[in-house]
Amino acid sequence: IIGANGAGKTTLVNLLTGALAPDSGKVRLGANLEMATLEQSRASLDPGTTLQDALTGGGSDTIEINGERRHVIGYMKDFLFKPEQARTPIGRLSGGERGRLLLARALAKPSNLLALDEPTNDLDLETLDLLEEMLADYPGTLIVVSHDRDFLDRVATSVLMSDGDGRWIEYAGGYSDMVAQRGKGVETRGAIASTRETKEKPAPRERAAIRQKLSFKEQHALATLPGKIDAWREKCAKLQRLLDDPELYARDPAKFAKASEAFAALQADIAEAEDEWLALEIKREEERSN
Repeated sequence: IIGANGAGKTTLVNLLTGALAPDSGKVRLGANLEMATLEQSRASLDPGTTLQDALTGGGSDTIEINGERRHVIGYMKDFLFKPEQARTPIGRLSGGERGRLLLARALAKPSNLLALDEPTNDLDLETLDLLEEMLADYPGTLIVVSHDRDFLDRVATSVLMSDGDGRWIEYAGGYSDMVAQRGKGVETRGAIASTRETKEKPAPRERAAIRQKLSFKEQHALATLPGKIDAWREKCAKLQRLLDDPELYARDPAKFAKASEAFAALQADIAEAEDEWLALEIKREEERSN
């Protein structure tokens, strides 16, 4: 699921998962649907809880995976943890390790649908590779909100994009496939229009003509945003290496908190910039196609 900032991507996922109740209408779920979500925030992790207890719920050395009991050490190894880390408090885990813990907990739940909201945020390369591998092997359906174009190209088989005015359009393939299809003006597999009563609007072709022309400011933003995003990602990588120090939290909690806040702020800036770049890139492709 992709779209500009404020398009309702997270709201859509929250409606599907039951985290949010609809203001009107209904959400219909299949009788045999078993849904799991990958938590976006690591704030839900108790720094004093051990890795083993966070996975098992405490008081056990086994965990149930798809109806079968597994020893927690073996399951930990699937997510690149060492056996000696079983009794390590979460507060002493690196940022990447905590990301792997959240992934391990999500995949431990019985499910045939997994919802992920910005799953690549805050992940180191090792954890990102593991995430892609685990999602490729997932037997059910994935619903993913993401700004990461490379990740979407490797994982997604269908893209649902917000086109504004309550309209969602589905494209076959990943992110690059979506851009190519929009540029060629091909027929999509379906469009979901809002059923809400709206004021009279210009016809679709008129609306498209209005928003297709890139201003000088937009052209400048389209050219410079990738460089800004790359620079912010480099800063994120430096902060990630700092947060990956397993002793940092115990040694200097204030420094850890400051680095975590800076990292989260940069991630938010990157997400906003990628939203803006996506909207401008799509606008440029539509201008070219016309």
